[in-house]
Amino acid sequence: MTSFPTPGDLGETLIGEEQIAARVAELGEQISLDYAGRNPLVIAVLKGSAIFVADLVRSIELPITLDFLAVSSYGEATKNSGVVKIVKDLDQDVSGRDVLIVEDIVDSGLTLRYLLEYLGGQQPTSLKSCTLLLRDDQEAGGPADAPVDYVGFKIPSSAFVVGYGLDAAQKYRNLRYIAEYRTD
Repeated sequence: MTSFPTPGDLGETLIGEEQIAARVAELGEQISLDYAGRNPLVIAVLKGSAIFVADLVRSIELPITLDFLAVSSYGEATKNSGVVKIVKDLDQDVSGRDVLIVEDIVDSGLTLRYLLEYLGGQQPTSLKSCTLLLRDDQEAGGPADAPVDYVGFKIPSSAFVVGYGLDAAQKYRNLRYIAEYRTD
């Protein structure tokens, strides 16, 4: 049996477990303040955001509704394909709801732009986004046409990362920290 993680696959730890927990709590507190008196529909973009959203919703001090949307833009590759495809649609109607999309990472903004347009067309009362990771080559609020309202951490644009929900060919999602993945 091989040890986990496989030696040589992982590079530097970029964000430790304690840092993640502290930042998720801060995000939950801010979201609670911003949505005070409302019951937001939190939409987790699967699979990458599953661990993040589980911790995030437990730190939101409001009644929330949770739903899941699965999209594909990577497949088994480490590079974005440039095409977003909905693999699992929502079970709930977003019209008339305050909606918060939760992503694991905003790379190019392609997936988020697509989801904002797709869900925005369904008449939500409000539509915001939250991401655990944002590439440092993006502007502070994300790409101009894919704004990110809540950001956990910025990471180097060149880093391919795994852990805390993010994967490399479906591996390493269960790491409690975020590390660089060596692609060479």
